[in-house]
Amino acid sequence: MTRFTRWAALAAAAALLTAGCTGGGSSDDGKKGDDGASALDWGRCEASGDEPAPGGDWQCATLQVPLDWSEPDGSTIGLALIRAKATGDDRLGSLLFNFGGPGGSGVSMMPSYAPAVSALHERYDLVSWDPRGVAASEGVRCRDDEDIQAAESTVDGTPDTPAEERAYLRDAAGFGKGCKESAGELLAHVSTTDTARDMDRIRQVLGDDKLNYFGISYGTELGGVYAHLFPGKVGRLTLDAVVDPTADTVGHAKNQTRGFQTALGNYLKSTGRDPERGSREIAELLDRIDAEPLPTSSSGRKLTQSLALTGIVLPLYSKDGWPALTSALDAAEDGDGSELLALADGYNERDASGRYGTTTHSQRVISCLDDKQRPTVEETKKLLPEFEEISPVFGAFLGWDTAGWCHGWPVPGQFDTPEVSAPGAAPILVVGNTGDPATPYEGARKMADELGEGVGVVLTWRGEGHGAYGSGSDCVDSTVNAYLLDGTVPEDGKVCS
Repeated sequence: MTRFTRWAALAAAAALLTAGCTGGGSSDDGKKGDDGASALDWGRCEASGDEPAPGGDWQCATLQVPLDWSEPDGSTIGLALIRAKATGDDRLGSLLFNFGGPGGSGVSMMPSYAPAVSALHERYDLVSWDPRGVAASEGVRCRDDEDIQAAESTVDGTPDTPAEERAYLRDAAGFGKGCKESAGELLAHVSTTDTARDMDRIRQVLGDDKLNYFGISYGTELGGVYAHLFPGKVGRLTLDAVVDPTADTVGHAKNQTRGFQTALGNYLKSTGRDPERGSREIAELLDRIDAEPLPTSSSGRKLTQSLALTGIVLPLYSKDGWPALTSALDAAEDGDGSELLALADGYNERDASGRYGTTTHSQRVISCLDDKQRPTVEETKKLLPEFEEISPVFGAFLGWDTAGWCHGWPVPGQFDTPEVSAPGAAPILVVGNTGDPATPYEGARKMADELGEGVGVVLTWRGEGHGAYGSGSDCVDSTVNAYLLDGTVPEDGKVCS
């Protein structure tokens, strides 16, 4: 069971899972923030696991923040941060990045993403962090590698029988129990609101009067929540690949079902196939795999329906992945699941030795604390025909996900939809891509409307893939750069084709 608005897909598609780091060493230019917080002790970044430490000018630090923001003088947790100082002389301040998820490690992603934002790096210190509950910031691991692989091979993400339903729900509840055992008290303090408050503390200790921020995918929701909480501290905020803030749990699942079906249709058209007929054929392939998983070349592992669907999803995040999807689907039609399994492993952060990343774990503890809506199996079954009508390929999986994702979760959810209204905030640039599979384009306009009149400014790109900036549009890149570097706000509704 998984949701597809995932850091892992972005990172795997670009092969960008790089090094982590922790604080260490001494600082040559620590600053004291405007709340009197202690200066960050920036020092050499250290290696994380098998990954080498980032070289060059990258520095790392650990920031202590309250575990519970309602008790600011109580227990604290450490947040891992990374930065590279501006390369030019005309420095504007810091630009904070969140790459999405929830559950993505900014410490790992930032060094690899830096070349894509070299123009911004000239005038900004590039800064990112591991949000609470993620990786080096009290990261949560809910299940060991052996149990993850066992669940992949035995749990059906679209259960067809009462026995499969029981196994599905039992697995979901077991995952939540493992998260509780791993996270303990932290499990109730990893919400998007908590992290938005952490962002303002980061702003303070960086010495910036206002927050300059670049949020991608889930990072757009986080940016919207920050703007709501701290409208007077909004500097230049860019939100790219925008999550619809008006959608609840079921609404998000429907949005993604539409988004991935649209992307699949665009992919099929690019190959000369009729999207409706091609979708039916892929759905029939998935049904055959559900009945009899395909053999693979991976140590006796078989390709299940859920893994096959995950393998189809990954290359839809970027047009560059479409040839790999064609090859993998052709191989599966010939009875070989190896290529789809390899794509699924990339999405699931599984390496050659069988170790899995923890992005899914962090994503789940954050989203299940955020989401108040918990559909029952009975409610989900009533919704399934609508999901399947939207997409014969993705509908059943994402429909069932609404019941399984937070089933039996140990802590209650906090809201149905996030509050992002930000009256009085400076203009925020909201970037939507008409072909985005994971965060469909409609979310950009809805985010801008919720931010408020004069605050949300929409920039549209008629393109494909998850996100717009750095995806090949000079129009998008120059517009975003002009906003972040010069404060030039484009006309609301500007379109780049």
